[in-house]
Amino acid sequence: MRELTLDATPENVDRAIEFVDEILHEYGCNRSAQMEIEVAVDELFSNIAHYAYDTKTGNATVQVDVTEDTLTVEITFVDSGKPYDPLAKADPDTTQSIEERPIGGMGILIVKKSMDAVDYEYKDGKNILTIKKSMITGGE
Repeated sequence: MRELTLDATPENVDRAIEFVDEILHEYGCNRSAQMEIEVAVDELFSNIAHYAYDTKTGNATVQVDVTEDTLTVEITFVDSGKPYDPLAKADPDTTQSIEERPIGGMGILIVKKSMDAVDYEYKDGKNILTIKKSMITGGE
């Protein structure tokens, strides 16, 4: 497993994506799967950067583990911000028009729909959100 710890700031979202992309590239990740993973990393790191620490700045760790025999990547986001389970909130009603729909929730819905698995736990004062995705799914 490899990991990178960064200040949880919007300015570091791109660095988190680059870190994950470097590893995906090493394993020949399918481009379609890579784009979905990039969107998920962007969404999840951005949420930590914007909401985990209120007005303070804390750290976020991105851990990447690849299971070589199945070419599956597991990416875990760990922060010590306020406890928050994004999976506990009901999915937005996508049958409503944009004007009728409350703000928020679409990003985590996209993550849930595009990843093979998404899990959350709060343990030892840390938010731990893990996504899993096959690197060989998709059209390329």
